[in-house]
Amino acid sequence: MYEPLRRRVLALLKVPPEPHPPVGDPASLRVFRAGRNYYRLRVAAWGITQVLALAGIVFWTVTLIGVENAMRAEPPDDATPPANAAAVSAQPARAAPTASAQPNLDQRIQKWKDRFAQHVKAAATHGRSAGDRSVKREVVDGWAGFKQVLVEIGRLLPPWAFLLIWALKIAGFVLYLVQIPFTYAIRRLDYEMHWYLVTDRSLRLRRGVWRVRESTMSFANLQQVVVTRGPVQGLLGLADVKVTSAGGGKSPHGKPDEDMHTGHFHAVEHAEEIRDLILKRLEQFRATGLGDPDDHPEHAAVVPARPAPVAVNDPTNAIAAAKELLAEARLLRSAITR
Repeated sequence: MYEPLRRRVLALLKVPPEPHPPVGDPASLRVFRAGRNYYRLRVAAWGITQVLALAGIVFWTVTLIGVENAMRAEPPDDATPPANAAAVSAQPARAAPTASAQPNLDQRIQKWKDRFAQHVKAAATHGRSAGDRSVKREVVDGWAGFKQVLVEIGRLLPPWAFLLIWALKIAGFVLYLVQIPFTYAIRRLDYEMHWYLVTDRSLRLRRGVWRVRESTMSFANLQQVVVTRGPVQGLLGLADVKVTSAGGGKSPHGKPDEDMHTGHFHAVEHAEEIRDLILKRLEQFRATGLGDPDDHPEHAAVVPARPAPVAVNDPTNAIAAAKELLAEARLLRSAITR
């Protein structure tokens, strides 16, 4: 399932499966990739994100069910239950209350605002005079207070609002299930798209899927090779190799990844081996005095080879030279007479 998805994503984004080797001897090409523990770390971070998302879905689902049950169990605040239920049953049946007797939505909103203002006022008064025990606090803290606030808000909503909320919850859960294979494939594909190619004359670094960052650096301009390792990378046996070329410096936007004079081997294993290899080839490059890597042989102009000098004392060579002069003279004469 992963391979067809991988091919489709690469074709859609027009990303080649692997970069072309940089300029240099093909026999000297060395290819490095990100460490396997880097992939495990990315998958672990992805798994934690999925667990947290699922916990959020479960939390709000259970909370919504609890709010609905509380709204059904508790009567509205403005409904005053009779003191004696038996007396109510003994009374003759009355007509149903009219719509005007029921509190309207505006009255509920105003009552909820007044209660909230009382809570705020009580909390502010308690903050100013913490030692005054006569101040009555009606603020409900903890989970019960949070749930009560949701119940009050739910009573202000129309009946169809809960149907809409449940529809959104179900759609969110379906979307959560659908995104699992795609987000995993993106994490794995991002790990596989880390390419570090080194030849005897240059190196090429490429990583990224949605935003591909590829840079090619010549040994002619290479200046510094540094190995850096953080605490987590040290535990996983990984490190970063930073390569700096001439003309480098800080990025104007403060993003080192956008600095074209700096190359990064991210989360690689055997970082010291990569560093020593680059330094060794850099030394060989400077010792042999190779030209600019851009002067590739296939782009060089073809210069015809000059004929070997003719020995004057050799009669055979003298005859051949005389014949060549005679042929050129005939060609010149025919061109003039035309």
